[in-house]
Amino acid sequence: ENHDCPVKGICYDTLIAHSLIEPEQRHNLDILAENLLQYKTIPFSELVPNAKKGELIDYAQINIDKLTNYAVEDADITFQLWQILEPQLESLGQSEVFYKIEMPLLSVLIAMEKEGINICETTLKNIGDTLSVEIENLRSEIYDTAGQEFNLNSPKQLGVILFEVLKLSDKPKKTKTGQYATNEQTLSSLSSKHRIAAAILEYRQMNKLVSTYIDALPHSINQKTQRIHTNFGQVQTSTGRLSSNNPNLQNIPIRSTNGKQIRKAFIPRNPKWKILSADYSQIELRILAALSEDPSMIQAFNDKEDIHASTAARIFDVSLKNVSREQRSTAKMVNFGIPYGISAFGLAQRLGTVSRTEAQAIIDNYFQQFPTIQNYIDQQIEKARKDGFVTTLLGRRRYLRDINSSNGSIRAASERNAINMPIQGTAADLIKIAMIRILEKMDEAKLESKMLLQVHDELIFDLHPDEESALKKILETEMVHAIDLKCPVEIDIGIGNNWLEAH
Repeated sequence: ENHDCPVKGICYDTLIAHSLIEPEQRHNLDILAENLLQYKTIPFSELVPNAKKGELIDYAQINIDKLTNYAVEDADITFQLWQILEPQLESLGQSEVFYKIEMPLLSVLIAMEKEGINICETTLKNIGDTLSVEIENLRSEIYDTAGQEFNLNSPKQLGVILFEVLKLSDKPKKTKTGQYATNEQTLSSLSSKHRIAAAILEYRQMNKLVSTYIDALPHSINQKTQRIHTNFGQVQTSTGRLSSNNPNLQNIPIRSTNGKQIRKAFIPRNPKWKILSADYSQIELRILAALSEDPSMIQAFNDKEDIHASTAARIFDVSLKNVSREQRSTAKMVNFGIPYGISAFGLAQRLGTVSRTEAQAIIDNYFQQFPTIQNYIDQQIEKARKDGFVTTLLGRRRYLRDINSSNGSIRAASERNAINMPIQGTAADLIKIAMIRILEKMDEAKLESKMLLQVHDELIFDLHPDEESALKKILETEMVHAIDLKCPVEIDIGIGNNWLEAH
């Protein structure tokens, strides 16, 4: 693409084919050659013995015969693998996902990766300066509370402070090495009891923002284009979701105030343009309603009700107008937790204000009010036990080989995947189909606006100042109608001078 040699015509990707046939396995040419062809490929180290990771290689300096054998072997092995994998796509019912979603998506991802996104280094530095002050304030607060200074980044020293000096727990958990556990789950459970635990969580989160984004993103700016070009991966997840690497732009925290600020640094190509964000509204809940065909939930979405307030009204048996903020918050936690197989323990821990018994009563009441969802979940688990896999609405599979395990915790994890994968995977298929159709329509209309990023349920665009209504019309048609669901789909569109303003 960069050398005016666009990839056109029919394209079959063996690694993507394998990711649909065996979603849980590694998708690597050398491993597949060994497993499926019993053939060991030429290692790259044979061509360049002392190459360091990430180092640019001058191929002109490599022996031409060795380079020829290496390159031709790659082409030969790829073709041999395709001859094995192609019939399996058909026999396992993955042809439609492969030919109608994953292959057409390739050209969309190429266009997005090539386009990249603009980032303001000054904004990033200002956010970093603010975070540095907050980190120092938190450090002082933690030291004052502890009554002494210690290495905040040492789990061992932190454990001693929390459980021997401050005695925050009567029975503190320990790791396999005998140290006190100071992981996120432990600190979260203590945060409602003592401010120091919450402060340490904030301290860690801010440090991670600085190291992962503030310090790292400027190094990802391409010197030629002055933009950041992430790599989108189609084979890294077993649910069908896209991944983003080098750098990962899908994991920028959205729930924390400081995490949100990072998005302020992502800006349009010039001051006349805008950033447009198009985001599916509560898409996993809508898919759950559609797959379970729950009449109450579908009706609430049809009536454009606040779904969390509507759920709260049902499980707490109050009128919609009398739902309290706490009740809505609890219902929201349950709504988002149900597709992930949330337990009473998990709900109690997340809410922090109810016991495990009370949390179980809330979940039981939820299923009494939405019995169709309970039936759907039971059927999914039963189907997974019988078939060994679950599927999305369009047939993408995930194998659950531990669904009948005698180990309770391993089996429970597979059961959660049996519930969640069809929902999350259908959401992934939905946005992929939308992306393919949106780019087709943008090309047909000869729009200058560009699709830049996909962040799970959200699409980010560089918006030309004269194309707002045209692009909105395309998005409202193609995102909403990408898949025919038995529940209405809605999107939220925002426009701003940066990604934060637009979202």
